[in-house]
Amino acid sequence: MSITVNLYYTGENGNARKFAEEMERSGVADRIRAEEGNLKYEYFIPVNLPETVLLIDSWKDQDAIDKHHASPMMGEIAYLREKYDLHMRVERYISDEIGMPDHDKSFIRE
Repeated sequence: MSITVNLYYTGENGNARKFAEEMERSGVADRIRAEEGNLKYEYFIPVNLPETVLLIDSWKDQDAIDKHHASPMMGEIAYLREKYDLHMRVERYISDEIGMPDHDKSFIRE
């Protein structure tokens, strides 16, 4: 069972994008990707929300998330969130481990 968290960072004057760029440039994002149990850590910019950046953050299980939240990196992330005056909206999903049903695969072009 993996857990995926979608975090929507919203700011003003491009601050959400600046935050994501600094997370990448500073190496914090790469350090998170290297943490045990991290499955995905990627930033996206929603076309209809130009002042928002979406982070898709996936973990092996809750224990991996808890270890990440207890790491010193959380202080760095909190500092950057404050620096760029960001607000957050969070969605959390737990995988069903079944995978995509065959009847849905016909809608996917690979």
